[in-house]
Amino acid sequence: MAYSTAPPACSVADVSFPTPSVMLVTINRERALNAITMAGHTEGAALWQEEGVLRGADLVEQKERNRKIIGGLPSSGFFGISTRVGKKPIIAAVNGFAFGGGFEIVLNCDLVIASPTATFTLPEAKWGLYAAAGGLARAVRTFGMQLAAEMAIAGRVLSAEELQRLGFLRVAASQETLLEEAMALAAGVARMSPDAVIVSRAGLRQAWETGSVQRAAQITDEQFGRGLMEGQNARIGLEAFAAKREPEWVPSKL
Repeated sequence: MAYSTAPPACSVADVSFPTPSVMLVTINRERALNAITMAGHTEGAALWQEEGVLRGADLVEQKERNRKIIGGLPSSGFFGISTRVGKKPIIAAVNGFAFGGGFEIVLNCDLVIASPTATFTLPEAKWGLYAAAGGLARAVRTFGMQLAAEMAIAGRVLSAEELQRLGFLRVAASQETLLEEAMALAAGVARMSPDAVIVSRAGLRQAWETGSVQRAAQITDEQFGRGLMEGQNARIGLEAFAAKREPEWVPSKL
């Protein structure tokens, strides 16, 4: 993804572009002072807006312990991610604790890679609260009722290895290689057609959100099928395939 102008300022995170196709957003523990404020969540939401052109994957390195949340949240949830819809895929690189709101963020990311020491849970009930930013519903849809209940109402903490066995994430070779492996995953997304990434992600999410598999496929086709097939990138991809060369994509218009 590439911004036509500089990305919005974010007081609680470091934003960089390690490659032209990848925006790296690292939540800064010192700057956030152990509590992401309402302003911080709103600033995070602005980072994921559909400005610019999709050229790859956005990447979030989630390093933080669970935090107290001050004030309300944007409609897209914690740091603009936990209830976000959007078009751009987000990869979560989890290094440490993803508890409460941190786990709700990760649950709504498109791809997840974690260090071997990362742990995950929804501990809100222990403090008289509940996971109100989409976490309960997404945990049930992803892990099933009983395992989600163990986390949400019994306080079970799951390791990265356990969640890898469940197909939720990939465990990095080490804590030190986590970011490198996440960047490699993002580079793989960046090599794809930006149109095809948008449509494929939409189809995956429709199946996740919709009870009927057939209806999910219909909705995706109705929303994006014609636009993809008549778009320039479909022609570019087919021509490159026939010529046995790498395609050179153009910005998506979807």
